[in-house]
Amino acid sequence: MMTLNSKAGERRSQSGFSLIELLVVVTIIGLLAGIAVIQVRYAKRKAQEAALKHNLHAMRSAIDNFYADKQRFPNDLNELVPNYLRKIPPDPITETEDWDIIMSDPIDEENAETDPEAMTQPGVIDVKSKAEGTTLDGVAYTEL
Repeated sequence: MMTLNSKAGERRSQSGFSLIELLVVVTIIGLLAGIAVIQVRYAKRKAQEAALKHNLHAMRSAIDNFYADKQRFPNDLNELVPNYLRKIPPDPITETEDWDIIMSDPIDEENAETDPEAMTQPGVIDVKSKAEGTTLDGVAYTEL
């Protein structure tokens, strides 16, 4: 009989996990899930900000190339299509093609006479986003 009791005692000590072990495992899984949720939470916004920076860079580069070819700035962004851009990219934050256009100041007629290369008409020299708010880095969208 003694052998039966000792075997039953061995079985009890080897059967399953204790409540404390299960609580530790569940706590660790909860912490890892919380960290993952925080990282995924801002993934879409990070992608939108990266796309915004890329679109601004592409349009600014197209403006520079236009100026290098024609010695004047474009009258509007549509003048860049199709030779310098395939199409005007949308602002990924506002999801529209509405950009804040920065125009150059035309040189007055008196200076144009002394400098024949001087521009007498305004043109687009820069573009900025019209989106309100700031990036995850704390920079205003309008300052990119």
